[in-house]
Amino acid sequence: MLKTIILGTVLLSCAAQSNNNTNMTTTVTPVAPAAAAVIYDFKVEALDGTTINFSAYKGKKILIVNTASECGYTPQYKGLQALYDKFGGKVVVIGFPANNFGGQEPGTNPDIKTFCTKNYGVTFPMAAKVSVKGDDIAPIFKWLTSKSQNGVMDAEIRWNFTKFLIDENGHLVAKFDSKVEPMSEEIVSKL
Repeated sequence: MLKTIILGTVLLSCAAQSNNNTNMTTTVTPVAPAAAAVIYDFKVEALDGTTINFSAYKGKKILIVNTASECGYTPQYKGLQALYDKFGGKVVVIGFPANNFGGQEPGTNPDIKTFCTKNYGVTFPMAAKVSVKGDDIAPIFKWLTSKSQNGVMDAEIRWNFTKFLIDENGHLVAKFDSKVEPMSEEIVSKL
């Protein structure tokens, strides 16, 4: 069971994601968001049952990705690991397995951990399986997708491997469509 603690009162939303063949990136400049509208207000359960405390990443950029093991975009795990290996000094990648799209993440947390490690050598932090949309949306994804909570933008997650970039001060700055590869210039240029 995912345990999430929200220490602030402001949550976020992001711009709609394209589900067609064009890449879509949404970049925003935060406009004096409330002090609580930062990612550091969250703690989530990790795949291994430990806690991912976002305040531990102050001073680094954070790339949050909703992942799935049986998706056409699953090979992006390789690119996410490459990004983490190359830029780990200034960005942390955090994967959030979710089964919201096509039932493409049916596994348990231990199954997902084994799959990611064995097939893609994943060493970046992976959260426990969550819901990224709907009535049971995880609070961190409610924050990422609701301007009323993040103070920056509204966004719809339309498929697996949507990516959200958080700046060094904990504010949302960009959202990338599923088709945007982790090592693309669109993402790397913002690191």
